[in-house]
Parts: sequence; structure tokens; C-alpha cells
Amino acid sequence: MEAGSAAIKRKAKSIDEFQTSRILLICGGHFVHDVFSSFIPPLLPLLIEKLSLSLVLAGSLPVWMQLPSLLGPFIGYLADRFSLRYLVIFAPAATATLATLIGFMPSYGTAALLLFCVGVSVMALHAPAPAMIAHISGNKVGRGMSFFMAGGELARTVGPLLVGFGVAQWGMEGLWRLMFFGWLASAVLYWRLRDVSAKRGPRKRGGKPIIRRFARVFGPLFGVMLLRGMAASTLGIFMVVYLVTVRDADLIAATSALALYELAGVGGALAGGTLSDRFGRRRLVVAAIVISALLMLAFVHVEGALLIPVLIGLGLTALSVTPVFQALVQDQLPDNRATASGVFMFYAFGIRAINVMVAGAMGDAFGLQTAFTLAALISMLSLPLVFTLPSTPRARHEDL
Repeated sequence: MEAGSAAIKRKAKSIDEFQTSRILLICGGHFVHDVFSSFIPPLLPLLIEKLSLSLVLAGSLPVWMQLPSLLGPFIGYLADRFSLRYLVIFAPAATATLATLIGFMPSYGTAALLLFCVGVSVMALHAPAPAMIAHISGNKVGRGMSFFMAGGELARTVGPLLVGFGVAQWGMEGLWRLMFFGWLASAVLYWRLRDVSAKRGPRKRGGKPIIRRFARVFGPLFGVMLLRGMAASTLGIFMVVYLVTVRDADLIAATSALALYELAGVGGALAGGTLSDRFGRRRLVVAAIVISALLMLAFVHVEGALLIPVLIGLGLTALSVTPVFQALVQDQLPDNRATASGVFMFYAFGIRAINVMVAGAMGDAFGLQTAFTLAALISMLSLPLVFTLPSTPRARHEDL
């Protein structure tokens, strides 16, 4: 009897345990993968020149990479039932191979097709991987999401620097030499993660119908993400173009600014989900929206050394919200985590595509200076909608 009780306690402890080593390994794979998926924004000035693109067409190139987000809910649904761990394992190799071939594309159409294939590989990782993280994060899902998203933000720091180095050394056509880092990452993931599942545990009986539960979470979340995302999407996609064409910065300085912004985002991602475990999801979202909008308004007016603290502040705030949203989704839908993650990624990538197209259209119509200002103001419109998000079960007494 005592032995059985001890076994139950050990099992409960393992469920609640934050499995740091495995989480860091998945986050490492996420980092390598996103280094390559982040190659496109820094290359936009070169692609605009090579392919004779308008800002709308240039902004639409990343949209082609977002289109496969339509597959996110389907991939997540399958992962809830069959555990598609091998998609997570081999995605870094596939994305690295495809993304480094962008310099060989002779036209807008071929570049768009290649980026669509990159997007399929991106979704193969991003739909099941957060469910894997949540599965081994115990009762610290926010912390797990912070680690996962921090890997992506760190990748978007290293990506612009790596692609800038590659272009300087070999030109866009020589970037294929970098793909082997992705292959190495997939080999390590295969060696260590063959037994980690993204599949849900035994399903709980009762509760609200699944469609109603998903609608309760994703209905209000759509409005918040659509409006709030204007600032972050505009910065992430058009910062280099803005600094080169409006501020007359050289490509190295512009990509370095983007790298600094993304590096600060690593701290923001780490802090966002972790702090939301303690203080509540909605409170963190409200603070991040207000501060990042004000800093973005400052970004278009300050120059020189003053840009450095503004970029750091923007990274800390504008990029801190995604792990909070992801943790909220995982909290609310524990029986369908991979499906919920797939729907969330569909939202995240789809909304980002809309935001980028709108930002590009505003840039063509009014200039990028005005587009950046409008994006900051639009993000503030999401504040009333934040209060319609469901509260966090474990932090309900602390939520707004």
C-alpha cells in the first residue's frame, strides 16, 4: 500500500516537474530553425533591388511564408492524437536548406513559391513544439513558453547578423553554405528527442464542448493580436528598409539595429511568460502594449545614440507578449494543447501577414515614417479588448 502511494506521488511529481534539460534542447532546435526563417527581412532591400519590387510586393514575400499557417490547426490536431515529434526534429534541416536558396530565385514568383515551402516547414515545427514544451513544463507553463519564445527571439537576433555576414562573404547566392547548421541541429534533436511526445494525456470527461471552449479563447484573442501586432510586425519586417531608405543607414548598421531589437526581445520573451505566471496574463499584456506603442512613437523621432535605449525598450516590451498569449492558450485548453497551439500559430502567422500587407500599403501611400507612427497608434486600440480575454485559472485572483 505504501509502495503504491509512493509510486503515485513520484508520478505526480514528474507531471509537475519543469524538465529543464529537455526544454532547453527543444528551445535550441527552435533557435537554430528560426535563425534561418528570419533571413528574409534583412534581405528585403537586396530583393527589392534585384527583383524590382514595390514595398507592397516586398512586404508580400513574408506573407507567402505565412500562408501555410492555414495548416497549423490540422497539424496540431494530428499531434494531439499521434505525436508528430519527427516534424519538430527535422524542421531545422528543411527550413535551413530552403531559406538559404533564396538568392538563386530569378523572379518574384519563384521567390514566393520557395518561401511558401519554407512556411510549410515552419509550421511543422511551430504547431507541435509548444505542446511538447507544455507537456514537460509541469505547472510552470508560462515559464516554458518564455523559454521557447526566447529561443525564437534570440534566433531573430543572430539571423540578421548571420545573413549579413553570409552576404558580405559570398553574396546571396552563396548563403547555401550555411544550411549545414540546420542539418546538424536536426541530427542532435533526433538523437535526444525521439521519445518526447506532443500528444495529450488521457482526456478529461465533461466540461464545455470543444468548439465553445476554443471560441471563448480565440474569439477575443483575434482582435487583440490583430491590433496589437501592427507595431511588432511593422518593426520586424520594415525596420531595415526604413533605416536604409529613410534614415540613410548602411545595411550593416540597419541589420545591427534589428539584431539589437531582437536581442532585447530575448529578455522580453523570457520575462513575459515567467512574470505572467505570477502577476496574471492580462496585466502583462496591457503594460507591454502601452509601453511599446510609446517607444515606437519615440523611435521615428530620435537619432544617433538615443536609438539604442529605444530599441532595447521596444524589444523588451513589443516582443514579450507572444509567450503570454501562448501560455494563456495552453492554460485554457489543456486537453487539446497541440490543436490549440496550431490554431494559435495560424492566428500569429496569419495576422502577421495581414499586418505586414497593411504596413506596406501605408508605407507606399504615406511613407514609412508615417506608417510606423500609424502602426503604433493602431496597436493602442487593442487595449479595451484585452479585458475580454479569459483570466488565468492559476492566477485568477491576480488578473485584471
